[in-house]
Amino acid sequence: MTKTLTIKDEVYKKLVAVKDPDESFSDLFSRLVEGGSSMEALKRLRGRVKFTDKERMLLELSARREEKRG
Repeated sequence: MTKTLTIKDEVYKKLVAVKDPDESFSDLFSRLVEGGSSMEALKRLRGRVKFTDKERMLLELSARREEKRG
């Protein structure tokens, strides 16, 4: 079954930036929804996303790391 999605131009540009050259948008959405490794996702986004509050982001990452370690 095929579905049509409407997204803003700015969102489309961001998706194109993280999409692998030989990857379809369906495959991209599947990969993003399924998750995979957080580290892999961060590596793919490196240099493509601007973090406005780096200190808060690092604190949140640290807190989540601690939660996983239990």
